[in-house]
Amino acid sequence: MAPILGIYASQISGHLFAPSGAYDSIATVTVGAGGAGSVSFSSIPSTYTHLQIRYIARSNESTNNNIAYSFNSDGAANYSDHTIFADGSSVSAFANANSSNPIFLALSNSARLASTYSAGVFDLLDYANTNKYKTTRILSGREDNSAGALLFASGSWRNTAAVNNISLAPSVGSFVQYSQFALYGIKGN
Repeated sequence: MAPILGIYASQISGHLFAPSGAYDSIATVTVGAGGAGSVSFSSIPSTYTHLQIRYIARSNESTNNNIAYSFNSDGAANYSDHTIFADGSSVSAFANANSSNPIFLALSNSARLASTYSAGVFDLLDYANTNKYKTTRILSGREDNSAGALLFASGSWRNTAAVNNISLAPSVGSFVQYSQFALYGIKGN
């Protein structure tokens, strides 16, 4: 019974009980009618162990498109990643070192089936720890005209600064209306 009571108690305003690993909603951005060239989360509190971004998004461009991210407005070549991409007929893997523009969150675009949005979960581990580089892990997918595409990735930001700003932008074009990004803080280990 204790876990169930913990779940109920964590839903009460003020979070009277928050088990290790509990998620708190920090901020949500929903793109309006005019679209948006980028989405940012700023003034991120340093009171959590990890961060997670959950998103649904679509681009207004017809070319292949992904979502690029940056931390603390760092546009220097301080990012690295390993990625596996599968589209229903093939699987590919690639890695980037010393990148200034890490791109590996899947994004639907105007060449895909109408009104379909990509979805993904982006974890940023130990984001406030100033003694180590930051690690990311990503699971995202999109509809590719009646076939699916999945992307798994891990990466690092070679900087020990606490992350207090995260920016996300399509590699081409803009996010369309109803694209949504939600930032969560993860407590505990």
